[in-house]
Amino acid sequence: MKTRKSLLAICLTILGIASFAQQKGAITETLINDFQKSVQNTNIEALQNAVSNNAINKLAINQSSKSSLDFNFKYKVITNGISDQKSSGRCWLYTGLNTLKPVILGNSNLSSFDFSHTFNFFWDQLEKSNLFLEGIIATRDKALNDRTVDWLFKNPIGDGGQWTTFADIVQKYGVVPQSAMPETHSSENTRHMSSFIKLKLKEDALDLRDMHAAGKNEDDIRTAKNNMLKDIYKILVINLGEPPTEFDWRYKNNEGILSDFKTYTPKSFYAEFFGVDLANYVMFMNDPTRAYHKVYEIEYDRNMIEGYNWKYINLPAADLKKMALTSLKNNEGMYFSCDVGKFLDSKNGTLDVDNYNYNALFDVEFGMDKKERIQTYSSGSSHGMALIGVDVDEKENTTKWLLENSWGAASGYKGHLVMTDEWFNEYMFRLVVNKEYIPAKILKILKEEATLLPPWDPMFAPEE
Repeated sequence: MKTRKSLLAICLTILGIASFAQQKGAITETLINDFQKSVQNTNIEALQNAVSNNAINKLAINQSSKSSLDFNFKYKVITNGISDQKSSGRCWLYTGLNTLKPVILGNSNLSSFDFSHTFNFFWDQLEKSNLFLEGIIATRDKALNDRTVDWLFKNPIGDGGQWTTFADIVQKYGVVPQSAMPETHSSENTRHMSSFIKLKLKEDALDLRDMHAAGKNEDDIRTAKNNMLKDIYKILVINLGEPPTEFDWRYKNNEGILSDFKTYTPKSFYAEFFGVDLANYVMFMNDPTRAYHKVYEIEYDRNMIEGYNWKYINLPAADLKKMALTSLKNNEGMYFSCDVGKFLDSKNGTLDVDNYNYNALFDVEFGMDKKERIQTYSSGSSHGMALIGVDVDEKENTTKWLLENSWGAASGYKGHLVMTDEWFNEYMFRLVVNKEYIPAKILKILKEEATLLPPWDPMFAPEE
């Protein structure tokens, strides 16, 4: 009896497989045989042995392009020192401050200078916490599975950002030198701190929604929110230290002359040494999936309730290159972001579409263009860096670009990455330019009503 049941089970299994394989679109035995025949050549075994025992990028290196780039640039912003964001997603903050560093070095004739990234990061995290809870209050009548509410709970806070978050936090709170608020283990390794803040914020958000369901008025709910923020502030102080309201500072200039100590507030320090109005800078995007010469705004993409949503003008890459070239000729670097992992040779510090030949390695054509990669979630901005140099040919056509990174001096080429002009076209996404170097006809676009885009659009993940 037992044998008869086993045979019946086997028969049913076979029948099930046969039935499944007969479904339209299924992988059939005939199709598998065809697959097998397609790889029956002398190269497959050698390739399999190589790829299974080595990193793909190592095998796909395009030897003919390895020596095609040098590290000389006709126009280059004078910088000093390479920063290191360590295990954190603060590239947007490092990039923004790196674009300001040449200003203080030039204005004050300093031999060196380092910002406190911890200071601005502290306020960014507190402001983002408040923005999240205010978002919960604004959507308290909506169901938990509402698209916006769902997005808020999935993204209560993060350590990523972009130019607008940088500009707003600096304009509101100022900046301080590194000595006034040094790095901590949690500022350099943000994951654990962020996980606890996220957990607490989600719990607080549910409590705020429960208060509304119980009939509490908005003033009572907001009072509760402010008390909740005390816990977030406490967590931040324990992990990062408390931001200074004032500090004493002195410096040595290039002639070796030491200044007297002076007392500053973060905002007075910014005003004295920088005096740059960050509102005079405009963000641009190169997104071929949307209409060019239009202005767009991303809902909820900011870090403070009173701040500005991320707003940008979408332009062809050629227009962005012209403004970037003009800026660099005037010794002004720019906030720049891109899909840094694509065709990156991290050892030599180059971003070049010819670095690797994946088509030849796999004998498969990878042929999507930039628009198609964006549409299929295959490419998007992932990292911010300071654009500080450009090289040109005899006709002043751009040929390659220099980026100051924030991965430490041992990364890439002495902390820098060199990108080809073609790589710029394919994998750059965002550029921030001083209005002084923007043609009037492009500035006029800012006066148009912006198209509001949702925060969950895949093109608008923050840089890390």
